[in-house]
Amino acid sequence: MKRVTLLAKVNNDKCIGCRICSKVCPVLAITIENKKAIVNEEECRACANCEQRCPQYAIEMVKREVVLEVGLDVSKFNQEEIREICEKAHLNPEQVICYCVGTRAEEVAAAILNGATTPEMASSMTGVRTGCTIECIEPILRLMLAGGNEIIPVKGGWQWYGTTPTAWTISEDVKKKYNDRGFYFEEDKKLLDRIVATRVENKGGKEYDV
Repeated sequence: MKRVTLLAKVNNDKCIGCRICSKVCPVLAITIENKKAIVNEEECRACANCEQRCPQYAIEMVKREVVLEVGLDVSKFNQEEIREICEKAHLNPEQVICYCVGTRAEEVAAAILNGATTPEMASSMTGVRTGCTIECIEPILRLMLAGGNEIIPVKGGWQWYGTTPTAWTISEDVKKKYNDRGFYFEEDKKLLDRIVATRVENKGGKEYDV
């Protein structure tokens, strides 16, 4: 579980309703009404994207009066189904995919089994961030696809929804071109496959403050 201790607070005197904050929020917690940003306090996960992107400096992160706990108890879900999703995405269930808040692949897989069909829903359920291209969003997209979900970008949103080549998807032409330059894709893939297949005893999740 993760404890969300902060909350985005809007200064209405400075806010001009530019919508940038609503576009960069990974959980779609911000809406614009009467040209002012409105934060859904229950959905805010304190990622600070809005604060960092606001051109008017109209948003600041403040301490919550009541700490919000976010997360899923992975042990309550079918462990083989979780592993199946993770392995299909070429990730070990215990692999950390978001270093900011310590979210593991198995947590996102559990969110998918719990009904999450988008990165935004997974972020809301687990607290995982989506701002990093290679870490966070790329593994989330792979897990979403592995869970049978279609990736459809949010209309008007700024979240990157592309995918990057992996050791399993690189074309044969690229392999041939770079094998002579010291790149060993097949060896890398075998090593990564061993990591994916490694079973680690689950000793209980840690808690994080964000």
